[in-house]
Order: sequence, then structure tokens, then C-alpha cells
Amino acid sequence: MAPQKDGGGSKPWVPWLVTAVVVLLSGVAGYLGYGAYSMQKERAEAAEKSAAEARAQTVSTEQARKVLEGQLSQQLAAKDQKLTALEDERTRLNTERDQLQQAVQEKDAELARLKATYEDIEQKLKSEIADGEIRLSQAEGRIQVDLVDKILFDSGEANLSPRGSEVLARLGTVLSKVEDRSILVSGHTDDAPPSQRLAATYPTNWELSVARAVNVVRFLGEKASVPPGRLVAAGHSDTKPVASNANAKGRARNRRIEILLIPDLPAGKKGQAQTASDAR
Repeated sequence: MAPQKDGGGSKPWVPWLVTAVVVLLSGVAGYLGYGAYSMQKERAEAAEKSAAEARAQTVSTEQARKVLEGQLSQQLAAKDQKLTALEDERTRLNTERDQLQQAVQEKDAELARLKATYEDIEQKLKSEIADGEIRLSQAEGRIQVDLVDKILFDSGEANLSPRGSEVLARLGTVLSKVEDRSILVSGHTDDAPPSQRLAATYPTNWELSVARAVNVVRFLGEKASVPPGRLVAAGHSDTKPVASNANAKGRARNRRIEILLIPDLPAGKKGQAQTASDAR
């Protein structure tokens, strides 16, 4: 009996098909694996690029920070200098303000002393002032007392009369208390030359005017307790008249003793004046 064909017998193309499928699957797997690798590589490269950019950005930011800090430091230094300058200016202005306030206070005190001295002299000599024998004036921080010669001296004399001594004694009670002024005593005459009787002692009005001023100064210093260091005597003869010498009334006014209270120079100006005097 002849063998029958195996209906379910082996198929020769099956192994080939299996092999093809395996190869195909392997290719697909390889393709998929390569794709995943490529994606990972791209991601890694992108990450590295991002990191590099971040590092560059960090460096740039650090540099910008340092530049900004430098600028801020310069600005702060400039402001500190301005603040220091302003503080110095404020200190200077405060010092000037204090000095001005002190100067004003000193000036006010000086004016108050001057006013008190003037009023005291006016009170001590009010009778002679009322009679026109003494003229009292004040200007530019100075007090001036003009005494006609007859109130101090007998006619044609240089020595003080008893009345003259009494008047100067009253005036001296005020002048002895003056501490911030020099006292300049000046002798003045009219234009008539000394009489023949006086000419032997006082050849001209220069000698007569000086002698009278010196005698007044000596009395104030020796009898009225006025500090001698504040007293100055000077004679002007007939060179500074205050009235006309053409009539008796004018000549009487010109024959006078002038007492001038002059403010002392500040210490610095005293030194400058002394230096200038030494230079001459």
C-alpha cells in the first residue's frame, strides 16, 4: 500500500520565514535602540549646552556684579567725600556763627559800657555842661570831653587852678573805672602867641599846649587814680581850631583841653601796629 502524503507535513519555507522575522525584529530593535541612543545623546548634548550656557551666564553675572560693586563703591566714596565736605562746611559755618554771636555780644557789652560811661560823665559834670564850659559828645565808639581853658587854668597859666583840680577830680572818678579805652589828652590854643611874661617858659603855643596837656595827665594819673598806662598827652598849638580866631568868643573856644576816650585795639591789631612801628 502506497504511503500517504502527510497533510500536516513540514513546510520548507517556515524556517526561512522565521529567520526573516527574527532578522526583521532584530533590525527594528536595533533601529529603535539606535533611536533611543540618539535621543539620549541629543538630550545629553542639550543638557551640556545648557550647562555651558548657564556657566557662561554665571560668569557674566559675576563679572557684572563685580563691575556694579565697583561702581557702587566709587559712588559711595564720592558721597562720603561730599558728606565729609558738607560736614566740614557745617562745622565752619557753626564756628563763624558762634564767632559772630560772640562778636555781637561783645559789641553790645562795649556799647553798654560806653553808654554808662557817657551818662556817668554827664552826671558828674552836668553843671559845667549846662554852663557851656564843657562840651560832651559821642561818635563812632568814642567819647570826647572838651573843657575850655578857663575852667582848668588861670589866664596864661599852664598849672591847674584849684577849680580845675576839682573838676578833674570829679571826671577822674569816671575815667579811673574805664578799662577798655585809651585816654588821649590834647592841649589846644588860639593863634595869639604867649605873653611876654610866659615866653621865657613857653616860647610858643606848642610848649604851652603840651605843658597844659601834661599837667592834666599827671593829675589824672597821680591824684585821680586813672591808670597811667592808659593816658597819653599831646599838644597841638593852634593847628586845630574849632571856631574862628577872629573874635574873642571863637578864641575862647579854641583854648581848650580835649579828652578823648578811644577804644583799645584788639590784641591781633595791637601786634600789627607794634610791628609796623618797629619797622619804621
